[in-house]
Amino acid sequence: MEVRWELMLIIVGGAVVTMIPRVFPLVVLSKMKLPAWSMRWLHYIPIAIMAALLSQELLLNAADSGFIRLWAALPTVLVAVLTRSLMGTVAVGILSMMLLRYFF
Repeated sequence: MEVRWELMLIIVGGAVVTMIPRVFPLVVLSKMKLPAWSMRWLHYIPIAIMAALLSQELLLNAADSGFIRLWAALPTVLVAVLTRSLMGTVAVGILSMMLLRYFF
């Protein structure tokens, strides 16, 4: 198989363009001391992103899947809150979705 330089440049360029918005803020913000209010605000960003992703997947697509995703989310959220284990949460989510799709 022959590797063309144009293809190699496209792959390297894509990698650089993908890394710049991820690495640049990390490098710049690691050298700065942020105020306490901004650190409190940044603390809630992962929770807000996860809530937006989950609500979109569970509520907007619920009618398409016959509300199976909502039923699968109940034990998954319960395990997440009680154990705070990522592996346990993922395992329960996969298992509950598998069982619900098998029986319904």
